[in-house]
Amino acid sequence: MMAKKVTSQDVARHAGVSQSAVSRVFTKGASVSPEMAARVRKSAEALGYRPNALARGLITGRSRIIGLVVAYLDNPFYPDAIEKLSHALQAEGYHLLIFTTGKHGIDTERVISELIDYQVDGIITASINLSGELTRACAAAGIPVVLFNRGIPGSGLSAVTSDNQSGGRKAAEFLLAGGHARIAHIQGFEKASTSIDRLIGFEMALDAAGQGLHALGNGKYDRASAAEAARVMMDAPDPPDAIFVANDHMALAVMDVLRFDLGLSVPGDVSIIGYDDVPMAAWPSYDLTTLRQPTRRMVAATVEELLALLDAPTRPARRIEIDGPLVVRTSARIPDGWTQ
Repeated sequence: MMAKKVTSQDVARHAGVSQSAVSRVFTKGASVSPEMAARVRKSAEALGYRPNALARGLITGRSRIIGLVVAYLDNPFYPDAIEKLSHALQAEGYHLLIFTTGKHGIDTERVISELIDYQVDGIITASINLSGELTRACAAAGIPVVLFNRGIPGSGLSAVTSDNQSGGRKAAEFLLAGGHARIAHIQGFEKASTSIDRLIGFEMALDAAGQGLHALGNGKYDRASAAEAARVMMDAPDPPDAIFVANDHMALAVMDVLRFDLGLSVPGDVSIIGYDDVPMAAWPSYDLTTLRQPTRRMVAATVEELLALLDAPTRPARRIEIDGPLVVRTSARIPDGWTQ
């Protein structure tokens, strides 16, 4: 049989103090004498008492829970980022409640509604789009929202991303320096800000060099779609000799298609550059040249922005872009004289 749940009243009786004294002992920053704290904690340990964080949240008006809404987790960039977000929030006394919406965001409205019902203190969204109606619902509930790795122009929401245009530019400049003449791109979701900005930076650098984009495929941030886009490109009469892929998750699939399905050499026949620098990118079987997302700095900026909005809900939204380096490995031809 399950033991009866121990309450703060039980601890108060055992310690010979008031219930409010027990509450003060387990409330961070509350005023209580060392002697009182020691007596209460000794009784709590003897009885096996644990303070009810949810009940305390009802009293303080703060649940100390942050909701995270992410579209999907098959891209290895997100499990790593979520782990860092969880650790950063725990260091500030908050915990993460994670919801997924599916790749196409079908359940976004339901998920946001549930998070509001859970009375989370704030919401972080990762690579999903919020409608104006959902944005207004969060504002009406007094719940600040910060976008992670995705911006929504005109939303009035703070967003933290890597400098995607700069990343696309660096990829193009590296491939141009390597002497490539037919440079292609496999993008992510067409309407995603990350995909749009990476393509803009890439095309701008190519145009500045008087070369232009040789071919464009739609990978939809999906391995199978990226693999098919690569097959179509390579089946053309003049296939590309270099492909910049909008994230590593797709780039690894493209490399597999080129090497194992089409019998091509990477980078001998085709150079490949990805974006994110997920752990698998450094595996010897891929050794992928890629743009590194500065995940730790992005996470730190996201948490800092969210906490600032919790303290000052009316402060203006900010768009924070953090530059990341090109990590040169062996999947793309290294230009003569290149230095990192």
